[in-house]
Amino acid sequence: MDASAAAWLDGEVAGCDLADERLNKRLHKLLGQIGGAMGQSIPFACQDWSNAKAAYRFLSNERVSEAVILAGHFRSTRDRAGSAEGLIFVLHDTTEFIYQRDEPEAIGFTKSVNSGRDKAGRVRSHTVCGILMHSSLAVTSEGLPLGLAAVKFWTRKKFKDTAALKKKINPTRVPIEKKESIRWLDNLSQSTELLGRPERCVHIGDRESDIYELFCMAQELGTHFLVRTCVNRRAGNGDHTVADEMDEIAIKGLHRIEVRDDDGASDQAVLEIKYRKIRVLPPIGKWKRYPALTLTVIHAEEVGAPRNRQKITWKLITDLQVHSNREVIEKLQWYAMRWKIEVFHKILKSGCRAEDSRLRTAQRLANLISVFCIVSWRVFWMTMLNRTAPDASPDLALTTAEIRVLDSLWADQAATKQKALSYYLTRIAKLGGYLARATDPPPGNTVIWRGLSRLRDIQIGVSIQANCG
Repeated sequence: MDASAAAWLDGEVAGCDLADERLNKRLHKLLGQIGGAMGQSIPFACQDWSNAKAAYRFLSNERVSEAVILAGHFRSTRDRAGSAEGLIFVLHDTTEFIYQRDEPEAIGFTKSVNSGRDKAGRVRSHTVCGILMHSSLAVTSEGLPLGLAAVKFWTRKKFKDTAALKKKINPTRVPIEKKESIRWLDNLSQSTELLGRPERCVHIGDRESDIYELFCMAQELGTHFLVRTCVNRRAGNGDHTVADEMDEIAIKGLHRIEVRDDDGASDQAVLEIKYRKIRVLPPIGKWKRYPALTLTVIHAEEVGAPRNRQKITWKLITDLQVHSNREVIEKLQWYAMRWKIEVFHKILKSGCRAEDSRLRTAQRLANLISVFCIVSWRVFWMTMLNRTAPDASPDLALTTAEIRVLDSLWADQAATKQKALSYYLTRIAKLGGYLARATDPPPGNTVIWRGLSRLRDIQIGVSIQANCG
């Protein structure tokens, strides 16, 4: 690989400290190979048996782990966050990678699913083979992804049915340290420590993050949270609930938003908003361990019943101050940014095709997905850079070799003055099928990752031509 062609990933692996310098070099090379053949198999990306064999050995090496692979990327995320202005939003979510294996025990299980009924009418179920990943993505207020701030992989040797457990024990009485939901606290702590200045971070999560211990940890760390709530907790002096207090207050305003229905057509929704600062109490089984907290609860519910989509009903809880309808709308907009981590996971699965891998163990798969995480972040980052900083220098995201090839492909359109980043990213997107018509929206992640793969092939061709004279 041309050194200049791999320059973009230097910063993403510079902080990695593998046990052997040869492993550091292999990581650098493998990341460049996979980044240039996104969505392809390891043999395709490596092009020959020698490199493919080295890649398999690297991924199966006991001294290699997801934490080591991502160490350099984490450090780069911290540096980018330090250079950014304003608040940093840390988006947390869990996703699962599903695999088909003859011997699934080597990987583990993620969940139990309904398999229908047998001839006797009894409900059947089976466990799904795969691994789970809990990731924390740092983004700016403009939606620019700065990188991952924490990642946790795990798998289950045997699936535990939550519904069955609830028949035997109240889950709220189980210490958080003994539950899988501890991952939310681990990532909250790790990402806050990594990014520094906890007061400028707002941690955002869906209903799965509605965990009282998480609220307390955020307070201890001096950081902030904004999560979608689903638990009707005790409030005040304990003689009523949060829902009781919210039912007492009147609607404080209306907010109109643009949405899409199930067919993708544009639609409008009018939300009734209300909010209140409430004294929230810990679960009964943990009231001695955790203090009461004064938090703000926000409700936004759509007026009427839409025809071709689900009704919007958001219930949020936060430690942030809310004093007006304008600040409520601001918090709703912040929570809406949570969708960006779903986009990141889509790039992992659809762009890198992480679930197509044939690796046989959970450790190897976690190592490979960690490499995919860096590649996926770059695609997402470039896509959003085109929208948030179109006039930036192309050197911010592209290598000298990439710029040179793009200039040669569109030599007849090249201007004498220095061209901005958006010029080159649009050209990359056109390689991926973007038409660039006047009425087209900015290019998305799909055409960017397709374009990068084609650009890599063109670079190989240019290199061969140069060597052949």
